Amino acid sequence: MRDTVHRHLGKVLTGAAIAAAATAAMVAVTLPGTAGADETGGAVGGTRAAGQAGPGQDAAPPGVVEEAPAEEKQGTGRDPLTGDETLRVEKIAAAGQLSVTGRDVEGDRGPQRLSVDLAEPEAAEADDPDAPRRADVTFYDYRNDTLVTKTVNLSTGKVERTGTQRGVQPPPSRAENAEAARILIAAPLGAGLKADYKDATGKELTSPDQLELTGGIYQAAPGAQPAVLDDCGVHRCVRLFSKVRSGPWIDTRDLVIDLSTRKAAALDRG
Repeated sequence: MRDTVHRHLGKVLTGAAIAAAATAAMVAVTLPGTAGADETGGAVGGTRAAGQAGPGQDAAPPGVVEEAPAEEKQGTGRDPLTGDETLRVEKIAAAGQLSVTGRDVEGDRGPQRLSVDLAEPEAAEADDPDAPRRADVTFYDYRNDTLVTKTVNLSTGKVERTGTQRGVQPPPSRAENAEAARILIAAPLGAGLKADYKDATGKELTSPDQLELTGGIYQAAPGAQPAVLDDCGVHRCVRLFSKVRSGPWIDTRDLVIDLSTRKAAALDRG
């Protein structure tokens, strides 16, 4: 692990290169841009900055910045969910038995929230401009590795439908990526990551907050991983793309963290 990771230290691994290597095992992976990169181009031939007056020219009047309109507490039609709506439906959906029996990624009471999205209208309501707005709230219950989706009617505040699925793994949330990194840092397999972080920064790696993290779901493939990862897909397993904040990438693609069992393993090399 130490030698494998160190070879990539200081090299920015492009999104295309990483995605190509992980395509067979990843679901919905998106890499962040290189933090800290200078994205502004230099002026050529003495080109003036915008708004700077030249000889004989009047300075352009300063721009007028208008305040953004206050966000409505209640949206209409197919408008995106407002912040108020999102908070309200999440609270409604998380209430009840699930809040007592469910467990989040850290093992605490209550399920792990994954997403809140505006629901599609019912088939019979497709052309109805006054159709009720609904929201789909998705949770992952680590108690029994179940994906739970609750549809909340925004007008009545009631849960109209509850769906449960096993073996369905949406992309991990930011909280899940952070917990996967925390597990890896504490595991023996995290020794190389910590050593390379110290090489890059001179500091000890003790927290996920010191890294920029993107994660993708790992699905088990027969013969393509050690036996300890055979349940990935039923279990919630994550591969991380790890980057020193405002620094280089550290290659952790060969490592998989099973969030359901809270164990890390290295993929077999073919």
